[in-house]
Amino acid sequence: MSIFENTERRDPKRYLWILGLIAPTCAVLPSQLVVHTGLEIFWWIGPIIVLVVIPLLDWAIGNDGSNPRDEDYESLSNDRFYRWCTYLFLPLQFIGLLIAGYLWARPALSISDKLGLAVTLGFVSGIGINAAHELGHRVEHLERWLAKIALAQSGYGHFFVEHNRGHHVRVATPEDPASARFGESLWEFLPRTMIGGFRSALVLERERLSRKGKRWFCLDNHLLQAWSMSVALFGTLIVLFGPAVIPFLALQALIGAGLLETVNYVEHYGLLRPRGRNGNYARCSPRDSWNSDRLVTNIFLFHLQRHSDHHANPGRRYQTLRSSEQAPQLPAGYASMILLAAVPPIWRAVMDRRVLAHYGGDISLVNAKPRTRRRRISARLRRTRSLTAASAEPATRP
Repeated sequence: MSIFENTERRDPKRYLWILGLIAPTCAVLPSQLVVHTGLEIFWWIGPIIVLVVIPLLDWAIGNDGSNPRDEDYESLSNDRFYRWCTYLFLPLQFIGLLIAGYLWARPALSISDKLGLAVTLGFVSGIGINAAHELGHRVEHLERWLAKIALAQSGYGHFFVEHNRGHHVRVATPEDPASARFGESLWEFLPRTMIGGFRSALVLERERLSRKGKRWFCLDNHLLQAWSMSVALFGTLIVLFGPAVIPFLALQALIGAGLLETVNYVEHYGLLRPRGRNGNYARCSPRDSWNSDRLVTNIFLFHLQRHSDHHANPGRRYQTLRSSEQAPQLPAGYASMILLAAVPPIWRAVMDRRVLAHYGGDISLVNAKPRTRRRRISARLRRTRSLTAASAEPATRP
């Protein structure tokens, strides 16, 4: 068997992972595409690819269906090809941001074109947080630093702390700001998770430093390390291109953070881990994350949609993640679901019945907004009383 046959047997998607670099390439290409085609729509190439092209390809190509074999786990984990697929994300991401800064500062572009470029960079920034997510779970010192660098463009450095030491501990519980509640719209969720995640990161890092006997202002502070990278990055761009770039830098960072949190909304909506007799939550299981095995989005997001396995085994690299039959399945890929999430009535029409079906119709087992839980229970009691009263009435004779 040749080396190429052997590697493809271990992972039939091996060379498809390079396509994950399409996202940061979106930041580099817009100006050249506009110049060579004359079509200004290419300033908006980021949302076009993420919200239109990928959902259509997901629908056309369908599910993946392949899982790595147990005997290939070590060889896949140690294969540095997969690491370079994430490492290369960073230089493309920052080259694109540098080009964008230059273009934002020039009067040649219209405001609408600059806005399109900012939105495209925001989508790249949000997907860059996913690359940081993959790198941030690694124990290697270099990769953890690369995760903080990847977060610099979005200014969302606290994600490095909150995701690893907060979300992974509290996932699928009411205490987790990144787990959406049944009945909670995306627009209610976004401010709650952004504020809650920030506060949680502050507490977690303060506690970590306190255990080590260190003050807040020290070189070992992960939050200050990550935020200082954003300050250095944005400060450099402002010095190079002037204050005209400030609103566009702010807009792309906000879009990037919003895209990340929208994916968080999709990943755990309504799911709740059960409590044991001691009052503690059960260990995270495959039932506590929404999954999708749509091939295209999985390639684009480095297997993020195999989210159950990621939570059960956060140390696994993306190429070794497995699809689980126990995990609740979304009707489409994440790229499609974020479109549905933006329209709450459509989202609830699609997802609420799936959440309830996952728990056998028992609202008490669902991570629901308190008001939604009370309303559902009250409605059920009213129906029960009505049926009881109807069955108790004597039959009338003609």
